[in-house]
Amino acid sequence: MKKIDQCENTTVLVALLLAGILLVMGGYRIFSYLCENGGMNVTTFLLGAAALGDIGHLFPDTDDRWKGADSLKLLEEVVRVLADRGYQIENIDATILAQRPKLAPYIDEMRGNIADACRVDIAQVSVKATTEEGLGFTGTGAGMAAHAVALIEKA
Repeated sequence: MKKIDQCENTTVLVALLLAGILLVMGGYRIFSYLCENGGMNVTTFLLGAAALGDIGHLFPDTDDRWKGADSLKLLEEVVRVLADRGYQIENIDATILAQRPKLAPYIDEMRGNIADACRVDIAQVSVKATTEEGLGFTGTGAGMAAHAVALIEKA
């Protein structure tokens, strides 16, 4: 029997948007919107690939230490946890569904921030954005969603 040494996770996250408050995505600060539940968080994709639960398991929202925490610092901690368990990140592919704000101007910086926090080459991180042309809650601007695949491998 062949040993499986790669793990993949496909995840969908959803967030409600509120006007006038800061949104941070991929470590890039985008003003005017807030993801009410913390936004599109790469940490959840990576934790799922390693069957380590979700972000709330490591960083519960009931713990005041994590209120307002820098999402890139949390991502760095998840990368450390994965490394401690013998995993390395092979690639991350994320698609953000949002009518607004327009994310194209921020994509390269998001990719770079995520790559730096994950200690991988930017070529291993893909971030894309699309609209749903007025359809559903993302299309009306009421919220955002993200689809992502994270591939990790035992080192």
